[in-house]
Amino acid sequence: MDHHHQFKRSLKRSISLNTAVDTWSRGILGRIQATLSGRHKNNRMKLLESSGQGDHQCWEELRPQSSAFAILGRRPRMEDRFIIEENINNNTGISFFAVFDGHGGEFAADFAKDILVRNIYNKVIETTKLLNGQTTAADKEKDYADYSNDPRQKHQKGNYNSGSNKENDPTAALAIRRRDSLRKTNSVSDDCALKRSISNSKDPQDAFTQQLNSLLRGVGGGASSIKDNLLKSNNNNYNQKDGLSANEGPPRQFEAKCYIENGRINFGKLITDEVLAADYKLVEAAKKTTNIAGTTALIAIMQDSRLIVANVGDSRGVMCNARGIAIPLSFDHKPQQVRERKRIHDAGGFIAFRGVWRVAGILATSRALGDYPLKDKNLVIANPDILTFDLNDHKPAFIILASDGLWDTFSNEEACSFIKEHLHEPDFGARSLALQSYNRGSVDNITVLVIVFKNGNYQIGLTNSSSNKIYNQSSSSSAIGSPKSAAAVIASTNLNRSNSIRSK
Repeated sequence: MDHHHQFKRSLKRSISLNTAVDTWSRGILGRIQATLSGRHKNNRMKLLESSGQGDHQCWEELRPQSSAFAILGRRPRMEDRFIIEENINNNTGISFFAVFDGHGGEFAADFAKDILVRNIYNKVIETTKLLNGQTTAADKEKDYADYSNDPRQKHQKGNYNSGSNKENDPTAALAIRRRDSLRKTNSVSDDCALKRSISNSKDPQDAFTQQLNSLLRGVGGGASSIKDNLLKSNNNNYNQKDGLSANEGPPRQFEAKCYIENGRINFGKLITDEVLAADYKLVEAAKKTTNIAGTTALIAIMQDSRLIVANVGDSRGVMCNARGIAIPLSFDHKPQQVRERKRIHDAGGFIAFRGVWRVAGILATSRALGDYPLKDKNLVIANPDILTFDLNDHKPAFIILASDGLWDTFSNEEACSFIKEHLHEPDFGARSLALQSYNRGSVDNITVLVIVFKNGNYQIGLTNSSSNKIYNQSSSSSAIGSPKSAAAVIASTNLNRSNSIRSK
């Protein structure tokens, strides 16, 4: 009888662990949090009202040369976020676009949209003023205040911030604004380094992390040291460590002047540092609430004819040149890729096939912000790939940035061909492409962001503030604001439905 009870208890633990592993997958991951802790509930964002047409709820934003359209699709909640800013601070001449595809809840995607984006904006503003010889302490505080008081930012918070958020506390926010870009690297000279932030304390492992550790031990294979410079992007000519272990403490801090090289901003360094800094803060915040959400990050910055694209995860960007050729702007981070599989194995982890290849049998993307149970061992990292393009060389007609809800049903070439035929539409085809993906059977949230270039002019971030006027067919919100029904839109498009769905 004792053996029988022991077997039942062992089987119960095994089933519990396997359930925890299986439910990490996109769309149902957040449910496991209810068994771990109830403290995270206030972090969930009440984006959508339940209705019979819930899968048709959508968000959109139109600008003079860019547009974004997002649809809930066949998901129970909206976890995608997007940002359109054709001219940061209305005076920098620098454009910023981003897509964040969250999983396991909205916490990580909102953190990236609110905290990461704000820090990048602040650093861009400060660095631009340094280049122009305009920076003063008073100016810095004014710029930070101006961004915080942006009515569009207030509107965003009003639409999807519910419950308490420590990052929105005035005291915490001030500390965040004053924090420079962080990163653990030796790429910058010592005179650029600020005093290292305090904190080498280790939080106790939570129950889920202990389960994950047990799972890894069951697979076997000792962990070896993670190798530096596993991935070198075309403009990352500086040392980049793959991941930052929680045991190493926070990254180092650097002043804005460290991102100025040869009279230009090194956006690759700046974005990488800010992404890693935000990921560290996100992981620390998530541990306190046992929130295991994560998010991808696809960021595009344009200045003059320069295009810099940073990618973490499996959201994707593509550029269509004047000849209609699709040029990849990013490459998905998947566990089965040679470089990613080697990195995971070197960290003592493994990949397993559960419908698709997954890190530790859990996560279908090998890089993300958040996902803290997989971060302590560096099985999942947030290091972005950075690619730089000279638009004068490629002569693009338009750019597409999208979450993988689109790429599950469209190839790069198909998406470019589709947008090319719909550029005449008010939103440059963003809506039509997203709805076509939905009608093809995409089961994920779908976000499509389109940037167009007119008359061979590749500078979008003009210093004329009037160019930054918001054009929104539904409201004056930016990013994801109040949802509206797209049922009529979908019905009127009369798009043919396809059953071909590429597996994630």
